[in-house]
Amino acid sequence: MTKAAASGATAFGARWLTPLVIGTLLNAVNSSMIAVTLVPIGRDLGVGATHTVWLVTVLYLTTATAQPVMGRIVDTLGARRVLTAGLAAVVAAGLLGALAPSFWVLLAARILLGVGTAAGFPAAMAMVRARADELDLPTPSNALSVLATSTQASMAVGPTLGSLLVGIGDWRWTFAVNVPVAAVGLILALKWLPPDEHVRRGGPRPPLDLAGIGLFTLTLTTSLLFLMGPGDLGVLFLGTGGLAGAGLVWWELRVRDPFLDLRALTANRPLLATYLRQGSGYLVIYAFLYGYPQWLSESHLLPEAAIGLAMLPMSITTVTLSAFGARLGGSVRARLVLTAGALLAGAVALLPMSAGTAIGFVVAVGLLFGVGQGLSTVANQTVLYAQAPQDRIGALSGLFRTSQYLGALASTSVLAAAYGQEATDSGLGTLALVLTGVAAVLMAVTLADRSLRTVR
Repeated sequence: MTKAAASGATAFGARWLTPLVIGTLLNAVNSSMIAVTLVPIGRDLGVGATHTVWLVTVLYLTTATAQPVMGRIVDTLGARRVLTAGLAAVVAAGLLGALAPSFWVLLAARILLGVGTAAGFPAAMAMVRARADELDLPTPSNALSVLATSTQASMAVGPTLGSLLVGIGDWRWTFAVNVPVAAVGLILALKWLPPDEHVRRGGPRPPLDLAGIGLFTLTLTTSLLFLMGPGDLGVLFLGTGGLAGAGLVWWELRVRDPFLDLRALTANRPLLATYLRQGSGYLVIYAFLYGYPQWLSESHLLPEAAIGLAMLPMSITTVTLSAFGARLGGSVRARLVLTAGALLAGAVALLPMSAGTAIGFVVAVGLLFGVGQGLSTVANQTVLYAQAPQDRIGALSGLFRTSQYLGALASTSVLAAAYGQEATDSGLGTLALVLTGVAAVLMAVTLADRSLRTVR
């Protein structure tokens, strides 16, 4: 082991990483765990599917908006302070959800949960960067892999954990479980993580651009609501988003210390390419993840248990490559090219598939998407780490996650257009064509990005 590697292993040991892992995994596990609770929630609280689906949607909307906001607060007030505040909010959200007397209180708990869990990833990235810079260490690939793996694994086990908790108790347990987990994370963060640098030195805090944050939140929220197909309110959401966006650009270009430094952001083309790779990659991944099981059920006529088994190799591949992909050798650029290649090959392989396709081929296609998902997050996260300036890494890490959520939300629109009322073979073919086009763009963007040659 080299001296730098030994120093990195000591600097990013289990004690230091554990509270960061807890902070980052809470968002992912709460995103997927809710899926198995919607029916019993609707039954107990007297609402239908049109209401309960908002428990899923509102967390995505809140998190997509709150990640860069919490990231900027991290840059301004300090990562440890924001992480602990976020964990405290998760404890409160867990209690509120577990005791919710009505659907609307439960919805408020999900919003609070989204805000609290949004603090984890930007705070973790900022603390990893600050520690590596303080000790003059190279890119801490192992620490970044741990954070990415915890997210991927917790998302994968979320439905299983949710089913177990509902079976032991009821759906309220899926909210209550956040209380002890977040409380442990809060205690460990206060005990093991160092104070924020400017707090320790007593230095002045930079101002927080509240107007910019408000305009950004309004712009992104209304734009996402429009893209999700709000029906009669579409014109209102589109107009509000456009006006708020124009106001955001006008304000951010004039304020001294903006929430979003648009000049620096637009000048940093490699960083914009990273956001595009993450967003387009996850559009392909989520469209497959949501759409493939539906097609297997409605066209291939597989029972639910068989679908779960068919998708299991993909999940195992994703988690394994998230954990160990960086140790397989090769540059970050090579892993990103392999990511794009695996997704492109998977999308092309979907084109000739039909209800008569052999089950072995069905599983093999899933493995290709598992390779793409497993390699993409750690590699893009490493590139983000190298491209983002230290004083803005919180906000820029938040935007990285926002690009991922935008890809996920866009995938639902793609699925709706491709499938319509039923996931037929023809609909899968349409979906495959769209995903092939997006994956081809992803490959082109990756190959054209010369800055990736310098990232280690």
